[in-house]
Amino acid sequence: MLSTIDNLKKLKSQNIFDILVIGGGINGSGIARDAAGRGLKTLLCEKKDWGAATSSASTKLIHGGLRYLESYEFSMVKSALNEREILYKSAPYMIFPLRFVLPHNKQQRPRWIIRAGLFLYDYLAGKNSSFQKSNYIKFNNDILTKEFKYGFVYTDCTVDDARLVLSNVADANSRGALTLSRTEIKSIEAVKEKNLWKVTISSKMPWQKRAKKHIVQTRLIVNAAGCHVNGLLQQFFSDFTPKYNMSLVKGSHIIVPKLYNAKHAYILQNDDGRIIFTIPYEDKYTLIGTTDILLKKLPPKIKISEEEKHYLCSAVNRYFNNKITKQDIIWDFSGVRPLIDDGSGKAQSVSRDYKLDISYINDRPILTVYGGKITGFRKLAENALDKILKDVFADQSKAAWTKNAKIWGGDLSGAANFEVFLNTLKREFFWLPEKLIKRYAKSYGSKVRILLKNCSNLEDMGKDLGNFIFEKEIEYLMQFEDAMALEDIIWRRSKFGLHISDKTKENIEKFIQQNRVKK
Repeated sequence: MLSTIDNLKKLKSQNIFDILVIGGGINGSGIARDAAGRGLKTLLCEKKDWGAATSSASTKLIHGGLRYLESYEFSMVKSALNEREILYKSAPYMIFPLRFVLPHNKQQRPRWIIRAGLFLYDYLAGKNSSFQKSNYIKFNNDILTKEFKYGFVYTDCTVDDARLVLSNVADANSRGALTLSRTEIKSIEAVKEKNLWKVTISSKMPWQKRAKKHIVQTRLIVNAAGCHVNGLLQQFFSDFTPKYNMSLVKGSHIIVPKLYNAKHAYILQNDDGRIIFTIPYEDKYTLIGTTDILLKKLPPKIKISEEEKHYLCSAVNRYFNNKITKQDIIWDFSGVRPLIDDGSGKAQSVSRDYKLDISYINDRPILTVYGGKITGFRKLAENALDKILKDVFADQSKAAWTKNAKIWGGDLSGAANFEVFLNTLKREFFWLPEKLIKRYAKSYGSKVRILLKNCSNLEDMGKDLGNFIFEKEIEYLMQFEDAMALEDIIWRRSKFGLHISDKTKENIEKFIQQNRVKK
């Protein structure tokens, strides 16, 4: 059971930790999971909800990064392709292969260059790759404008980024880590005569008027605060100079009604050197993104600009017969990627690689995570723990373990693949509508049986709150996935917000308010 409320009750008996991880995004949750799995006493703190910032505002891809071949980042691409394979096998209910079509015309780079790049992409993926290789195609539909008669197709994967974060947090929690959302770091001090940090944390749940402070001690702090890594260091250690400067790059996406009926995505090349993806999304929609806007400082609120909306619509209209305007946008979201400043001054040129730095402040260690991307989170976490155990704890007996492990919910009860697992669920829960059991399977993986425990018909699922959202599911999200507010449920634990009525939202909100007191 993943519950911040329950974990707060354990703090008094467990107030000295090996590692305190600050930041509940993809890197922080991955590090906490790895650390807990190696037997380290771990505390993970997130100021907001899990994955509430950049980690839930991505393009929803697990990919090698085809475009990084142009900047000769072969090692990073090979590593990412290797991680694509590992993650696909570790979370087969959440990560799915997707074909990407790259339209081509004579005004773009020569055909042979693209063929060579895709050949290299396939080669770097390895001969035992689970994914279909690239090829050259001729278009025989009217989706694209007439100037695009030929193109290329290759394979990467899609993922629900927010649920990937949540699954890592739940996995860490199941392995003994204390995981606290809505918990802010208030102070960091050195403990006198002990090689420990004393950290004051402050927790405030959505229904509480006052925050509650707690004091914990830890041997090591991991700073995985994303865009705020340097700000956090300077907040608590004003004399300390961070090792790397950060580039803050805003990426915005729009969601519009489905542009085309095919199940593949498109990758569109723009004249400014950037690329835009159009990705089938939530059955009824197309996700379009992303922009790359270099920010001088982090704004109070991250939101898409009118210029970005125009830019994305224009990119689509250049390629597709089905034209869109800003009025077609159903939803939009923006995030800021914290990238290492390489001095290029161009958002699309800044490296997506990462650095790990261990600094000693007051003779006590802090590991700071600079940069990174969703696809590489597992390897980043593994490298971080290897570095900590070697350089800080001088203990190399705790071996890496995540490469062949399933992420929380990823053990599909012996099923060979997701389709076999889904068919098993259809037979086992024959009384559920097919569309509903498929959604449950893709959201919760093997944990669907916890959700459906003691249910043998729809009446056992409780009241239908609207749009086939049953009380049983909301109860599960609150008890097992640490959901505390409406936004947690309809935008991060799910994408209900795109599908349900205002009345259903009101019913979910009412159910949350009536049932959270029980916790």
